[in-house]
Amino acid sequence: MPNPKRRHSKQRRNKRRTHDTAMVPTLSACSNCGTAVMYHRVCPECGFYKGKLAIEKKVTA
Repeated sequence: MPNPKRRHSKQRRNKRRTHDTAMVPTLSACSNCGTAVMYHRVCPECGFYKGKLAIEKKVTA
């Protein structure tokens, strides 16, 4: 298997790694209850998506 003849510089290594950072998810407010929800997801608190009931939530007593 071929091996590199010369060592790659730190700058070249770091250029390759620029896209490896973790991304912070973008959050929006739920239109029904106002809870922070990720885009294109059903609200975990109330079960609404785009203003419509998507999941029937159980009431804990």
